[in-house]
Amino acid sequence: MRLFVLGGAGRIAREAVRDLLDYAPVAELVLADLAAEALHEVAAWLDDARVQPFVVSRPEAVVERMRGADLVLDGTPISSNSATLEQILAAGCSGLNLNGLGTEWASDTAFRNAGHWFLPGFGMTPGLTNLLAKAAAAELETVDTVRVSHGAYRPLAFSRAICETTMVEYDPHLASRTVFEDGHFVPVPPFARPREVELPPPFGSATQYIIPHPETQTLARYLAPQGVRLIEVRGTWPAANMQLLRALSDWGILRNPTVLFEGRPTPVLDVLAEYLLASPQGTTTPLYGYALHVDVEGHVGRERRRLIYTTTHPAADGSVPDWADLRAYTRSVGIPFAIGAALLASGQAQPTGVVAPEEVFDPAEVFAELARRQILVHRREAPPEGPSV
Repeated sequence: MRLFVLGGAGRIAREAVRDLLDYAPVAELVLADLAAEALHEVAAWLDDARVQPFVVSRPEAVVERMRGADLVLDGTPISSNSATLEQILAAGCSGLNLNGLGTEWASDTAFRNAGHWFLPGFGMTPGLTNLLAKAAAAELETVDTVRVSHGAYRPLAFSRAICETTMVEYDPHLASRTVFEDGHFVPVPPFARPREVELPPPFGSATQYIIPHPETQTLARYLAPQGVRLIEVRGTWPAANMQLLRALSDWGILRNPTVLFEGRPTPVLDVLAEYLLASPQGTTTPLYGYALHVDVEGHVGRERRRLIYTTTHPAADGSVPDWADLRAYTRSVGIPFAIGAALLASGQAQPTGVVAPEEVFDPAEVFAELARRQILVHRREAPPEGPSV
C-alpha cells in the first residue's frame, strides 16, 4: 500500500508511521510536513527506505504529490483540517484524521460522489472510545446511557497542535459542546456536569467534565435503534492542567480576547501558547499516559445491566522499552490511528462518504490488534445506577 501522511513530523503522527511500517504491508510512505528540519529528523529516526520526506511549500504541490495514494493520514492541527480535507478531496483520495473536531461531515456528499471516504477522528478518543461503546451495546437489547470518559496525561503544550486542541475543548463560544438527552443535543458550558471517574492505575479517580467530542453525535445515530436516551463525553488532563484551565475560564481568558501585544492586535491565547510551548510547566508533567473509561447501561429483557470498558498500557516509568514518559501518551494515540488506517487501506471495509468508527470497524478485530502492541481492553460488569423495568 502507498500511504501519504500530513503533519508527519508531529509526535503522534510519527508513532502512527512507525507502527504502520512495523505491522502493515507498506510499499511507500510519503511523510509531509511544513517543518523541514523536524521532518528530516523523523525520517532519520524511522530509518526506513520506504519513507519519503516531502517538505510542504505550496498547497497545489501537496495535492499533486498526494495523487494515487491508497490512503491519507491527516495528523495536522484542528485549525488546518478544513484545508487538508479539501486537499484530500482534490487529490481523489480517501483518508482519516485524529481529532474529528472540524467540519468533516459537511463533505459527506462530496466524498460519496467521488467514490471515496473519510473517517474523522480515530485515535483513542474519538476512535477507540466509539468501539468500546459499540462492544458494550452489542451485549444489550436496549441502551439507556453511554458515558464516555478519558484521562489524557500529557503536558498541556508539548506541541502547538496539542495546545490548540486543549484550548478549543474549553472554548466558551463552542456550540458543539453538547450532550445527547432524550432525542436532543443540549449545549453545555465548559466544566459542565462534573462526574467522578475511576480510571485504571496509575491514574485513579478524578473529576471529569463534558468536552465537545464527536462520539456524542455519531453514537446517537448508531445507537438510535436501541433507544439510547443519554450520551455524555467527558475528559480530564493532569491536575495542574485542569487547575490552569479552570483559572483561565474563570478569568475570561478562554474567551480569547484580542490584546495589544508588541504593538499589534493579538489573540491573548496566542501569547499564552508561546509561553507554554517554551516553559517547563507547559512541556512536562509528572505522570504520562492515556486511559479510557466507557460506561454503558441498558437492558436485556427486564434485567438492567451496566458494562464498563477500560484500557491500560505499559508503564511510562522506562521499565518497558518505547513506552517511557511522553511516548506512553503519543503511542496510545498514534497506534489506534495506524491500526484504523491499515484496516481501511487493506480494503476490509469499503465505505463511501464521511463515516464514523462504529460504522466500519469490528471492535474485536481492533482490540486484538491493540493487544499485539500492549494496549489492553478490559471489560467488567458493575451494579446498575438506573432501575430495571
